[in-house]
Amino acid sequence: MRVLITGGSGFVGQRLCRRLKEAGHRVLVVSREPEQVRDRLPEGSDIRRSVLDFVDTPPDAIVNLAGEPIAAKRWSDDQKKRLIDSRVNITRDLVVLCEQLQASQGRTPQVMVSASAMGYYGDQGDHEVTEETPPHDEFAHRLCKRWEDTARKATDFGVRVAVVRIGLVLDVGGGSLQKMLPPFKMGLGGRFGDGKQFMPWVHREDLVRAIMFLLERDDLEGPFNGSAPHPVTNAEFTRTLAKQLGRPALMPVPAIALETAFGEMSRLLLTGADMRPARLLEAGFEFKFETLEAALADILS
Repeated sequence: MRVLITGGSGFVGQRLCRRLKEAGHRVLVVSREPEQVRDRLPEGSDIRRSVLDFVDTPPDAIVNLAGEPIAAKRWSDDQKKRLIDSRVNITRDLVVLCEQLQASQGRTPQVMVSASAMGYYGDQGDHEVTEETPPHDEFAHRLCKRWEDTARKATDFGVRVAVVRIGLVLDVGGGSLQKMLPPFKMGLGGRFGDGKQFMPWVHREDLVRAIMFLLERDDLEGPFNGSAPHPVTNAEFTRTLAKQLGRPALMPVPAIALETAFGEMSRLLLTGADMRPARLLEAGFEFKFETLEAALADILS
């Protein structure tokens, strides 16, 4: 297939592009700076500045991963708008591409797998969360809902749409561990607040495999939780990471310190959801890394 990827030069996108190329697919990538990202992508990748630049070479499938990092800055009103716009605008462009392809060529991509996030559910305490769980209304939920609702508009043009609500992505070279490893390696790691909040996580390799699974299975659509079957609390995550590194984890960060430093964004660190990949498991997807111990052992080796 010809697979169009937004966010293809990012942490998840780079690995996905490599796996798609290895599987014999042709990789099409959207980037505002093609020359700067070319060395991060497989040889022969077709890189263009805009989604709509691919009207003349229509993709068979789309993977939508683009979006400004949600934890990069405090959530001012302007930053909230940037977070929403960076996701909704490019997703809207993908829907417009589908509309234009239907009008000009009478054919559209078969499938779009569009990213969302565990923030869709908001703070769920210690309740087990599946794709059927009603969300808690807060900014992260509203952001993800707008993102997902925009992606689903592609169904108007005959495109199968699957949405992946992604947990914390773990691997070397980026993602959640990039900021966590330095203090933990120095023995300065610790839980956030009381540590009881859940942290749904997923190994990057399993997330990429799940995305490819959803691309290939033409009977799967709607929301899918993109996290491993065994989420852990923040305290459990802290203990497991420290144990894998052979370091103590005796420096908890009080909730008040996080709230003072990050404002509303501190909710990402102090709340969570016991999110389970019910629909992926039901569809027969098998995780290589089901437990945090196995995932960290692979990554840190």
